[in-house]
Amino acid sequence: MYTVTYNFEQKGLNPMTFHNVEPLQSLLELALTHDIDLHHNCGGVCACSTCHLYVESGEEFLEELSDKEEDFIDRAVRPRLNSRLGCQCVLQPGTGQVIVTLPDQTQFLGE
Repeated sequence: MYTVTYNFEQKGLNPMTFHNVEPLQSLLELALTHDIDLHHNCGGVCACSTCHLYVESGEEFLEELSDKEEDFIDRAVRPRLNSRLGCQCVLQPGTGQVIVTLPDQTQFLGE
């Protein structure tokens, strides 16, 4: 089981932490289950970069970065070294803590 915390760059949104999170689900799926509006234009199949997020800690508990995901991260707005796509961040069997930050997606509307 995992503890997953979502931090938000968007002003006015407080961090959300979820406990006893089952493995084998993506951070995108978990966000949507809890009404966190993480964009996902392609439906979560690694065909865009709209579910872009920053993994602050717990990278070792997530499925490894694939070449395809890396290509899409390069197309994301303001990518960083810790950038990932939420649809590809699948919690692996085990237990731990994952902390991510969601970019302020309202800033991207005109870009």
